[in-house]
Amino acid sequence: MSTLPKTSRPAKSTTTTEPPPRQSMLTDARLRVVLLVSVHAGAEERFLHAYEQLSQQVAAVPGHISDQLCQSIENPSQWLITSEWESAPPFLSWVESPAHREMVKPLHGCVEDTRSLRFSVLRETFSGKGASGRRAAPPVQLAPRIGDGLVRHALTFTVKPGSEGSVAKILADYAAPEARVDEHTRLCRTSLFMSDNRVVRAVEVKGDLVAALRHVARQPEVRAVEEAINPHLEEDRDLDDPEAARAFFMRAALPVVHHLTADPSRPPNLHRHMLLYPVKTGCGPAVASLLARQDDLAVSKAKSAMASGKGRHTIVSSTVFQRDDIVVRMVDMGVPLDSEPAVAAGVSGPRAAAVLTRLLDAGGAGKKKIDLVGEAGLRRFLDDCDMAQVTDRRAADY
Repeated sequence: MSTLPKTSRPAKSTTTTEPPPRQSMLTDARLRVVLLVSVHAGAEERFLHAYEQLSQQVAAVPGHISDQLCQSIENPSQWLITSEWESAPPFLSWVESPAHREMVKPLHGCVEDTRSLRFSVLRETFSGKGASGRRAAPPVQLAPRIGDGLVRHALTFTVKPGSEGSVAKILADYAAPEARVDEHTRLCRTSLFMSDNRVVRAVEVKGDLVAALRHVARQPEVRAVEEAINPHLEEDRDLDDPEAARAFFMRAALPVVHHLTADPSRPPNLHRHMLLYPVKTGCGPAVASLLARQDDLAVSKAKSAMASGKGRHTIVSSTVFQRDDIVVRMVDMGVPLDSEPAVAAGVSGPRAAAVLTRLLDAGGAGKKKIDLVGEAGLRRFLDDCDMAQVTDRRAADY
């Protein structure tokens, strides 16, 4: 449990009749990944050789279906790599893994810039000619997800034990960078949390996430903060070395796997919390999927109760971030965290509580047993998982 102070705001419950925005990668729909690549002049042959090696390795990755390499007919230095996957979870497991980082290293010396886009397959049309002999296609997504215009992402890293107070002060004291990136992109909110020696920074961006992250990284005040915390990091990094910086941010990336907004109006006076779940080895994807389903269920129940005039939104929005066995869940609540502890913890009943308990690691000797059934146990669990908020900064018009 973190020793840093926790903050809260007065609660204000809200209602809405609009369908809740829901963004989730935890579906059975196929995934199409698009990688836009700018290749250095004269490096085309090296790039092709690196791609051939990479494509053979990727073909053996579970969940991979196919990939395709294309070259621009207008600008030969522009290339497009597309790949298709059975669903998002196997791709995310691979792309955030050390194996992926090793696979793509040969591309780095050939490439000037890249941009990755990820899409679930919503509709698909085949030509009638010859289609009768085609194998059955994997499922596509039947209904579109409802967005709220924001892109979310998080980074996580650890600092040396004993340096937590110094790091928290450094991270809390910097001047916020300019929110406007360009005419299409702006940085809307940055929330930073700590628990023991783990740091989680979550950002919400309107527009192009990559452009926003690059914009932030170039700001002098941000660079100064990053330099100041470098000596405290458990894992060394050199942000002046493009290759080392790329490797660090790949290791630190904590992608969104599920997001649900019960009230898109973003009512004021919400309580924002980041819950860090103590996941058993190998159980990260299962914990993330369970929490996503439970949040969907909680919002659905709240909507039904509000329709009859007897309920309210406990969780106004929830975002589940997951990489391997690191699972954090950021919730904006209309009530204090411990007022409805089961919903806040991500369990709606005894069965869900029992399943989640089996997926969590109670720790070593001397640790209290995880109890997600009784209210006292739930409150103790929430207190253990609730990361301390270091800073939460929003654009003026957000």
